[in-house]
Order: sequence, then C-alpha cells, then structure tokens
Amino acid sequence: MIIKICGMREPENIRAVGATRPDWLGFIFYPGSPRYVGPGFEIPADLPPSVKRVGVFVDETLDEVIKTVQHHHLDLAQLHGEETVADCTALKAQGLRLIKVFRVDAHFDFSATEVFLPVADYFLFDTKGVHYGGNARPFDWTLLEKYKGNVPFILSGGLTPANISLVKNLKHDWLMGVDLNSGVEQAPGRKDLKKITDTLNQLRS
Repeated sequence: MIIKICGMREPENIRAVGATRPDWLGFIFYPGSPRYVGPGFEIPADLPPSVKRVGVFVDETLDEVIKTVQHHHLDLAQLHGEETVADCTALKAQGLRLIKVFRVDAHFDFSATEVFLPVADYFLFDTKGVHYGGNARPFDWTLLEKYKGNVPFILSGGLTPANISLVKNLKHDWLMGVDLNSGVEQAPGRKDLKKITDTLNQLRS
C-alpha cells in the first residue's frame, strides 16, 4: 500500500512528516489551491531519499510542468485538471512519470479513464467537489467496482484516522495506495503529526 501525504508546504512540517517515512509527499504547484506552495518554495534538501516527491498541477503549461519537475527533482507529476491524452503523451516523451486524477461522484463514467491507460503510471480517484482536491469528504467507494482498467490507482478524498481502517477492507485488485490531505491537517498546508502517525500505524498494522 503506497502512502501519499499531499498538500505539504512548510519546511519544518515537511521534515517532521518526512521523518514518519510515508512513501510519497505531494507538493501543490497550483496557485488556486489553499495549499499552494507559493513562489520561491524549495523542498528541504534533507528530506529522506526514500520519500518520493510528487508535484501536483492543474491545467499547467507543459513547459512549466517539465521545468518544475526538473527544478525540484520530482519523481512523479500529478495532473489534477482537464489535461488531455496528448498532454500526457508529450510529458511521457520527456521521461516524466504521471498520475492522472479523476474527480468522482455518483455520475462519473469510469470509461473516461480508458484513453489514458497507455500514458498514465497511476490513476488517482478523488471526490468531486468545489476544490481540485482537499474537499474533506469521501465519495461512495462502491463506485470503484466500475473501474475495469489495468493501471493501478490511488484512493483519495476525505481519508482520516477515523475511516482509514475501512480502506483495508476494499478488495479491488488495482488499489495500490491512499492519498492523505485535509483529513490529517491542523490547517491547510500544515499536517498534524498525531493524526498522521495514527493513520500510518493503522495502515501498517
């Protein structure tokens, strides 16, 4: 189970969360997000090398995505907007590993993922809401049964210490990880170490 903690921004908080050894940390490069890293942001150089760096983008230019990935030595680019298959193909041609996000509600058609199967390393299924992520509520996880693709996916949306144990009961063959954000925060961009430790202990038990 891949454990990703997203919406990181403050250097000391990044170091403290990194010390808990999640698999991935996510950094949001979308100015419209309350967890936007801001101009001049740098990932702490002493972040454990085992923790992969994920950059989150929403309808950003391809040149800017590539430049940001290179500058911050990101391991994956998470595309959270209306990026096309052509966009993904162009980024893959530059050697980027991609997470393509889909925002799920009761009306979501999982067949929309099919054209992205050849170009995504992972999918991420998040709750459709007002914001691009961080909406603090889960979607109906029984909808995941409708996903018939062969790209592994990350589950996101309203995951907290109170409901994370339910994820372990999901039996989908392609569920490969979870994305924690608003459910383990003190405030947007600042994670609560107790909530994170509690959640990680449940997932790792």
